[in-house]
Amino acid sequence: MRRTSRSGSTPPPGNLPEELDSFVGRGAELAELDGLLAGSRLVTVVGVGGVGKSRLALRAAAAARARYPDGVWLAELSAVRDPEFVEYALVEVLGFTDHTGRSPRQVLLDQLARRRLLLVLDGFEHLVDACAPVVRELLRRCPGLRVLAAGRRPLSVEGERVRPLAPLAESDAAALFEERAAAGLSGYLPQGDPPAEVLEVCRRLDGIPLAVELAVGRLGALSPAQLLARVDDRFRLLSGGGRGALARHRTLRTAIGWSHELCTPEERLLWARLSVFCGPFDLEAAEYVCVGDGLEADVVLDVLGELIAQSLVIREEAASGVRYRMLDTVRAYGAEWLAAMDDTARLRRRHRDWYMGLATWCELDWFSPRQAEVAARIDAELPQLRTALEYCLTEPDEARLGQYLAGTLWFYWAGCGRLSEGRHWLDRCVELDGEFDRARLKALWVLGYVATLQGDTVGALAALHECRDGAEHSGYPLATAYAVHRMGCLALVSDDMGRAEELLRAALEQYRELGELNSNVLMGQVELAMSLVFQGELAAALELCEDVRRICEDHGERWTRAYALYVLAYAAWTRGEHGEARELLRECVRVNHLFHDLVGLVLAIELLALVTASEGDPAEAAVLQGAAEPVWDAVGLPLFGSGYFSSPRALCQQQAGESLGRRAYERSVQEGRGLLLDAAVQRALSEDGPQGPRPANPRGSTPKSTPETPKPAGSPTGNGGEAAG
Repeated sequence: MRRTSRSGSTPPPGNLPEELDSFVGRGAELAELDGLLAGSRLVTVVGVGGVGKSRLALRAAAAARARYPDGVWLAELSAVRDPEFVEYALVEVLGFTDHTGRSPRQVLLDQLARRRLLLVLDGFEHLVDACAPVVRELLRRCPGLRVLAAGRRPLSVEGERVRPLAPLAESDAAALFEERAAAGLSGYLPQGDPPAEVLEVCRRLDGIPLAVELAVGRLGALSPAQLLARVDDRFRLLSGGGRGALARHRTLRTAIGWSHELCTPEERLLWARLSVFCGPFDLEAAEYVCVGDGLEADVVLDVLGELIAQSLVIREEAASGVRYRMLDTVRAYGAEWLAAMDDTARLRRRHRDWYMGLATWCELDWFSPRQAEVAARIDAELPQLRTALEYCLTEPDEARLGQYLAGTLWFYWAGCGRLSEGRHWLDRCVELDGEFDRARLKALWVLGYVATLQGDTVGALAALHECRDGAEHSGYPLATAYAVHRMGCLALVSDDMGRAEELLRAALEQYRELGELNSNVLMGQVELAMSLVFQGELAAALELCEDVRRICEDHGERWTRAYALYVLAYAAWTRGEHGEARELLRECVRVNHLFHDLVGLVLAIELLALVTASEGDPAEAAVLQGAAEPVWDAVGLPLFGSGYFSSPRALCQQQAGESLGRRAYERSVQEGRGLLLDAAVQRALSEDGPQGPRPANPRGSTPKSTPETPKPAGSPTGNGGEAAG
């Protein structure tokens, strides 16, 4: 187990969901699956839709948790429509936030190389051609990885052990029927052995769990005997009177079709329209997207409730509120009906419009006390936003809207640890033909911003110059200001402080003239303060950051405020006010970890290590330095390759190394390298000092090596004025 503080540990990580209802039967299958997992690195459970593959795989994975110190992780791929996003989805599930320009597959290979974990792949059958080569390479190059897959077909990868899953035995199917009926209906009380009607219903449904649960969903209106009669009639109709000839894969479709026939016209209509949602959705989205032409807004909630009661829609509690989703098989059936009604294109446009509106609202609300809620909301809606982006970028005449959507999500790409995915969408949308309208110009400066944070100077310069030139050509000064601002940011991380100051001052002046004020504008002020600090103008930098701090606190803004606190913490350290510096940096760590902003997080941890060394705890300082190293691996070039940004690290290394000696220093650094991200954050937030709890605000003499003006650690590695051209 990995250390989370000076005392204590965390259990193996993972993301398996808790079971919401009882698990019935499958004892022999579980035992066999456990044995297969013990002896094989790739095991795939295959079977028809609705037979219980996912539930069995999850139960088996949960039972095997203790064997995987780096966790058991579930990747649900049913909501992934674009094969290119398989690797992104795996990176996201495993929590490998990456700010570099590396491909997601390379990120997976690098991160999994030294880990022992079980990856559960579910709902991959529509992506087999994309999944198979990824799984093959990961298994070949990551010896501690095992994969448990659940789908309707194998992955067909070398070494794969395939375990076909049959439907439930009649007795287990009946037990499932009775269990679910008793849980869902207050008046249903099982009495000893299941009634003959229940056994016969389960036999007619071939013991397929989903079909059984759909039948139970009808018990509010029908008795088991009535259920049997209706199932019987339906099967005769579809099979020409021969029940025994009905294949199992037709049984589930028959059960779904039977449920469809028993729905009211409004329920059928909502079922079909909900099929445009890819993954979980909320009530407001359903009400906007699905209303009209036979379905009024004021009845959507009631109709949705009926679909939930019939097990056609699943209700879930999430951090962002109540969410709903359809099982893939049910969703696919609805999509067929939507296509038959020739209404798919209209519903996809309405879906796109809703999520365009959501992104616009979230961008505005980012500069408010609701930043954390905005980040959580976009996290929850990401599968839907991907679907909307894909629609915009693949349909004729929709490119401008795709550029608008990708650019509007700048705060998520840059502020919430999604640089790699943001780069994917931004690259795609600016490749499309388009005039220099405002949507394209915004996508260009956001692309330049993302590329800068990834350390891609060439890509950043190309996008920012194109944006500036296009904005000047079209007479759009706001885009000019953003392009110049991001050129200044690029100069800052390239160690050209004079050029950075010039560009950032010019951008801030344009913002003031245009009345622009948001998190981006305030970040420009912090970046200007950083350039001044690195030029020895500490007083002017502090004035700028105190102003940012005040404005952010007035608006409830936390993300940009954390960067201002970083500069203020550096100033406190130079004055020898270590306690104040620590408190400011702890707040930086908390906020940046909340938003998954690895750039801000690792800068804060690096400076906190220096503060810790200055407080007289070189061993803990070295641990924090070690903890920062894997974070930089995810961010890209450590400290942007900047001599100025790396000076706190170099000074800490010097102080801690001299105090501890080389071997002891390296041992502490190695301990820090072994911390997972959450554990590293907990370590950084620890209040324990070398002699117990730290005092609230210790103040000591300025460390002997504290520079009044930060100097580059070695020769600057940036490209000077070329960065901003």
